[in-house]
Amino acid sequence: MTRDVVRARRDLPFKEIVRLLAENAVTAVPVVDELDRPMGVVSEADLLRKSADLSDPNGRTPIPHLEAWERAKAEGARAEELMSAPAVCARPEWTVTEAARLMEVQDVKRLPVVDETDKLLGIVSRRDLLRVFRRDDDAVREEINRDLLQQTMGLAPSAVTVEAGRGRWFSEDRRIQESDPHHRTVVQERRRWGVRR
Repeated sequence: MTRDVVRARRDLPFKEIVRLLAENAVTAVPVVDELDRPMGVVSEADLLRKSADLSDPNGRTPIPHLEAWERAKAEGARAEELMSAPAVCARPEWTVTEAARLMEVQDVKRLPVVDETDKLLGIVSRRDLLRVFRRDDDAVREEINRDLLQQTMGLAPSAVTVEAGRGRWFSEDRRIQESDPHHRTVVQERRRWGVRR
């Protein structure tokens, strides 16, 4: 998740949004209200719709057919008129799997992350979610040993065997049975890591 989020206020003009995207090397920004709550997201695709709606002076390409809602966006001049809305948001405690599923179901490329009052905390992109799988297996194993076994479960790393590889991890400890509260912790942590047993 990116915590230092570039954002657009609802009344930001078209050209200022283009400048904001270019200056910050991002392809989209959340549009927020006065309380910093995401209302929607305006992306390069939303902005290009405005250009695609203009007639071609050379007559080489036809004006694409736009639905009424698409035409309204193409004619928009401010962020709140150009954005895709409502904002599809995630919570900071969500797992990689939960965020990825919501992106897939809603067909979005990024999710503003909001707190319990819907205030913007950050943004997570598809690239952020895939970063988990770029990590070295040894780094994953070390983090599981430190964060899950030692800090969460209070176990010595030598008491449990942790194997990590090919985007998955599992532990072997005969003391952790399905009825054991630690089993639930292991299952929850697997979900947090976005991997299956």
